[in-house]
Amino acid sequence: MHYLLTYHYTADYLERRGQFRDAHLARAWAAQERGQMVLGGTAGDPIDRAVFLFDCADEKPIQAFVLADPYVRHGLVDSFTIQPWNTVIGDLAKTPVRPETKNQK
Repeated sequence: MHYLLTYHYTADYLERRGQFRDAHLARAWAAQERGQMVLGGTAGDPIDRAVFLFDCADEKPIQAFVLADPYVRHGLVDSFTIQPWNTVIGDLAKTPVRPETKNQK
């Protein structure tokens, strides 16, 4: 199953992230190397959130990632959500759905 993890950052995230960034990135790359995290990165202009795509059987690895993440542990994340994402389009979709083909005249 695909899941989306969304972090909502504090207003001072960019000023405070420096001392925690390498540890955060190391954990994220480790999750990717284990095949759990597919993609991750910041969003917004200005940056106010991050979105991570996970590929897991359930939410447990995502919850473990969040609880151990230095950004969360040191208060750079105001809130987060974990949502199942029913992917239907694309080569990596978990439940691909294609349009029915009909003869059109």
